[in-house]
Amino acid sequence: MSNPEFIVAVPARFSASRLPGKPLRLLGGEPIVRHVVRRALASGAAEVVLATDDARIAEAVAGLDVRVCMTRSDHPSGTDRLAECAEQCGWPDDALVVNLQGDEPFAPVAALQCVAATLAASAAPMATLASPITDTATLFDSNAVKVVTDASGHALYFSRAPIPWHRDRYASDRVTAPAAPCLRHIGMYAYRAGFLRVFQSLPPGRLEQLEALEQLRVLEAGHRIAVALSPAAFPQGIDTEDDLLRAEAALRDA
Repeated sequence: MSNPEFIVAVPARFSASRLPGKPLRLLGGEPIVRHVVRRALASGAAEVVLATDDARIAEAVAGLDVRVCMTRSDHPSGTDRLAECAEQCGWPDDALVVNLQGDEPFAPVAALQCVAATLAASAAPMATLASPITDTATLFDSNAVKVVTDASGHALYFSRAPIPWHRDRYASDRVTAPAAPCLRHIGMYAYRAGFLRVFQSLPPGRLEQLEALEQLRVLEAGHRIAVALSPAAFPQGIDTEDDLLRAEAALRDA
């Protein structure tokens, strides 16, 4: 799969319920968002854009080759923030935009390139990544989102529940390894810039509200999401104080 030209956009807001001011928290003596932007720059993207609602976050990436887009503070999701960014930056509808969350300082460069290439090779307006689930704890963890795909590699459904459900195995035994090929969804997306505007216009879906998964809005509205296996292990992002401590330890051990 060839490497197409793509943009990496990093949505980073100041407010976070579990870790306030998260993009500015220090990791290895530098703000988390600065680490994330460096990952984006290492991907070979044609352009890297930081979409933020806070001047302090913009200042934290001073000196890096990144374009800063100041956005509203009331966006309900990072995708909505990127839709405003697409308008401000004037990206053409067919531009490939990779969404790298501002709390993913260890995102593999190969994963950014893969999700962009997956979208470029598909007729879908959106692409994402997944990895095989090999342990029961992850399968039954509601914080680990699962995805099932059709034969052509497009998402059929995302859920916090274990899917697909092996009727006979799980009826009697839920402590062994997964009984069917199960995939964990990795929350890295690529969009065609024009679809960001479409997404912003879609009303929240019923399934989205039940599962608290915004990607279900896309499926409920009848759009497709291409899914590829991540070419590299995807470390956990930073959502809590404990995550930050683990990230510090990982950085020291690198």
